[in-house]
Amino acid sequence: MDQSLVGEVQAWIADDPDPLTASQLQQWLDTDNEAELRTSFSGFLQFGTAGLRGPIRPGPSGMNRAVVGRTATGIVAYMREHNLTSVVIGRDARYGSEDYTFETAEIMSGAGMKVFVLPRPLPTPVLAFATNELGCDVGIMVTASHNPPQDNGYKVYLGGTVDGIEYRGSQIVSPTDVSIAQRIDAVKSLKNQPRGKEWELLGEEIVEKYIDRTASLATKPGALKIVYTAMHGVGTETLQRVFHKAGFPSPILVDAQCAPDPDFPTVAFPNPEEPGAIDLALETAKSFDADLVIANDPDADRCAAAVKDPLTGWRMLRGDELGAILGESIARKSNGGIFANSIVSSSILKKIAAHHNLEFKETLTGFKWLAKIKGLTFGYEEALGYAVDARTVNDKDGISAALYLAQIATDLAAVGKDLNDLLDEVWARHGFHATEQISIRVADMGAITELLANLRSNPPQEIAGRTIESIDDLAAPTDGLPPTDGLRLWLSGGVRIIIRPSGTEAKLKCYIEVITPDQLSAEKELNYLRAPLKAFLGA
Repeated sequence: MDQSLVGEVQAWIADDPDPLTASQLQQWLDTDNEAELRTSFSGFLQFGTAGLRGPIRPGPSGMNRAVVGRTATGIVAYMREHNLTSVVIGRDARYGSEDYTFETAEIMSGAGMKVFVLPRPLPTPVLAFATNELGCDVGIMVTASHNPPQDNGYKVYLGGTVDGIEYRGSQIVSPTDVSIAQRIDAVKSLKNQPRGKEWELLGEEIVEKYIDRTASLATKPGALKIVYTAMHGVGTETLQRVFHKAGFPSPILVDAQCAPDPDFPTVAFPNPEEPGAIDLALETAKSFDADLVIANDPDADRCAAAVKDPLTGWRMLRGDELGAILGESIARKSNGGIFANSIVSSSILKKIAAHHNLEFKETLTGFKWLAKIKGLTFGYEEALGYAVDARTVNDKDGISAALYLAQIATDLAAVGKDLNDLLDEVWARHGFHATEQISIRVADMGAITELLANLRSNPPQEIAGRTIESIDDLAAPTDGLPPTDGLRLWLSGGVRIIIRPSGTEAKLKCYIEVITPDQLSAEKELNYLRAPLKAFLGA
């Protein structure tokens, strides 16, 4: 075995605060398991605007106490340089989340920071709320959101104005992420880092405040039969309490998915966007003759929904459809304010805002950008992220979105309509906006970099027989947005295609939008484009 690798592993073992991961590394050393060791020592887990996210395994390339401890130490250095002194830490129910929470608390306390810890596994929106409610400088959420069971992660929020950016309890953006990453890189050992036990384990008061604020969004509760799934995550209890406080009956739970389970045994991927993820919820809805299905992802910051279509039966709403429903409903009640969505989302919200004489803004992909819009009335991204009450939670919030959707469905039912009818009104006014996402998992992110480089240097003339009329390089934008890796292609017939790497997973993502007079024409157009696009992207 390479002796430099052996030396690196031995040094890490000596510094590892967790005897379990240290023992695993030692076992691989003793058995000459070079393959596992090289996987674990393929570089330090990258810290970016999404924080940390990766597989749970020993060594610098995985999520473990040693990596989290060094990350917390780097954040401490950043906090000191910016005179930040307080932090609140939350967690989901994944493997390792509790350990990583208290590893962070010990490091932060040992550094003299004022540390608050949420009382138990809770949704990410509760952590975002607590960051502002407690007046904390920093919020840290231990979660891998909707990633596979083997992953965990670490999100960072800032409470005030830092690096010239008004954060107001939102996730970090550049250059903050780069500054923190540099300080993490400078941490060479945890052995001499002081550890403390002086933190405040918060009680239920902070959760109750979140529930009270969120429940106030409901104006006229009803008694629709709503099926709910937490996707084996932490959303069930909080959502139930919000619904109860608002005066709605408790949703019908998908029993097999309502309790937190880090193995996520009933789904291949715990993401409502993934095929089959809400099948159990749809079965439950059919059994109870329900009116609506609502799903959260495991940390409950995203919201999905399914409706009964009069032609096809139960179907899941696309993220853009739910964005149109929420946007149109909020717009009808708004006297002013700002509506916004990400560049990969449908163009329908811009048209809704214009129809109601409301201001509209467009941001880069990632809710962290939407959250920087001061005075945001409603914001969404097609990946099931919605802010219906940015004053309470300056981030996407799957709990408040679920309640607001229940209220919309209730209001429509009172006049003999449903969510399909509201969508039909929007399409009749603006044309049918069909969107679709093609996601391609890759083993090597370098393949995505190579594909985008080839497209930039040798752009195609057509796709699926449609002429490419123009290409926008999002890395060199001309519309005032910050640069980002990706391309936006405009095809003849008004077809828009955006290609970009995922910011949280090893995926290439392709977003399609077609605008047609009706749904049937849109489906034909998408069917025509789908296979050639997959071939074009190398699927």
